This record gives sequence, C-alpha cells and structure tokens, in this order.
Amino acid sequence: MLRPRIIPCLLVRDKGLVKTVGFSASKYVGDPINAVRIFNEKGADELIVLDIDATVRGHEPDYRMIENFAIESRMPLCYGGGVKTVEQVKTIIGLGVEKVAISSAAINNPKLVMEMAEAVGRQSVVIVLDVKAQRGGKYEVWTHNGCVNVGRSPVEVAIELERLGVGEIVLNSIDNDGQMKGYDFAIVEQIRSAINVPLTVLGGAGNLKDIGELIKRFGVIGAAAGSLFVFKGVYRAVLINYPNAAERDQLFLEYLNKA
Repeated sequence: MLRPRIIPCLLVRDKGLVKTVGFSASKYVGDPINAVRIFNEKGADELIVLDIDATVRGHEPDYRMIENFAIESRMPLCYGGGVKTVEQVKTIIGLGVEKVAISSAAINNPKLVMEMAEAVGRQSVVIVLDVKAQRGGKYEVWTHNGCVNVGRSPVEVAIELERLGVGEIVLNSIDNDGQMKGYDFAIVEQIRSAINVPLTVLGGAGNLKDIGELIKRFGVIGAAAGSLFVFKGVYRAVLINYPNAAERDQLFLEYLNKA
C-alpha cells in the first residue's frame, strides 16, 4: 500500500544550507551535505534540494554540488534550481538524482515538460508551483524566488502541466514559508481536487501535528517541510531532526483510521 511521504526540503545558497521566511531574510544554518548524512541516518522517505539563487542569477545547475548530494543521499533525491533544458535534466538524472524540479522554465514554456518527460520519464519530472494568496482569496503563481508574478491560477497551471506529462507537483506557499504555523489547506484542496499526479505540499509545517492534519485531510500525499526539520524549540536552535519510525507509523495509522 502506498504511504504518505514525509520529506525534508533543503534550501541551498552559495553552497550553504539556508532557511528563509516568506522567500526572504535567508539565514545560514550549516552544511547541506552534513544535513543529508543526518537524514540518511534517520531514514527520511525522500529529500528535496533547491538551489534558490540559480534561476534568479541565470546560473547553470552546479553539477559538482548535485553529484555530491547524489553520492551522499541514500534516499530518493529531487533537485531543483537553474534547470532550463532537456540536456540539463538528462545530465542531472545521469548523476544519480531520481527527480528534477523545474519552475519558471516550464511555466514560461509548458511544452518543455513534455520534452523532458519523453527524455527521462514523467516520474522524474517535477514542477514546483510557488503560490501566493491575493485579495479575495484568489491564488497566483510566482517565480524567481517570489519576485515575478506569473498572473495565472495555480490550478490552471497544474492541470496544463499534468496534461503535458509532469510526474509530480510540489505546491509551495510563499505566504507560509518559514512561518511554522501550518499548511495552507485551502490551496491544497484546490490543487488536490484538480489533478491526479502525486502532490507534495511545502510551506508552513511547524510540528508533526501539522503533517498529521495534512495526511488526514488528503491521504497519500507528500508532506514536505524545511524549518521543522532544521530548527528545534521556541528559540529555533539549529538541529537537524526527523520523526522516528514510531512517529511516522502513528501519522500513517491516523490516515488509515480516517479512511
């Protein structure tokens, strides 16, 4: 039986591990490779690594850095940042990465998703939708670290990219990023009811109850978090952490009981 996935998300800037709040005010929190090793030991379901400056600065993906992540990671790895071409996706997959995440390149040229899926398989192509709530409860997609408003509904974009071959969607709330006050269930409901491909939700988890509530509401889903897995306590001391096997089983049982 498929199980919900609990996924740490690491943000990388200048090869360092950082955390942001609302896609700004980045704080250096350590060595990302060391974090990968700790998540290995703790048996994380999967790992997302996002180079948050590559696209904004117009940089190529840092293949040496990506290779180091792939070598160290004993869990499925998804990398995103600066990916614009099919050749780049093929190179990254060739380094041992299971999934490649794209955002602005696919939103600006949706047919690129189809070309990437044909090249490496749709299961390896992930789209990251960074979304922000507007007045009146409407949501819109943003790119380039939340600096460029695409002016389109995330539901509309998700449906289009699923049709073109995307294998998974990562829904990331800009408003909730780093707030640790819970996920935005309203937009999750909109996307979940509109698509059939796997959905991973990112932005806002502050404790395991938030993850449990996401799983209870939406079932087999990816519950991703950044701050939750790198900070500990009310003072946000840096401590890489992840729920143990018993805690993960409990979250899964709550979903089964709901079902």
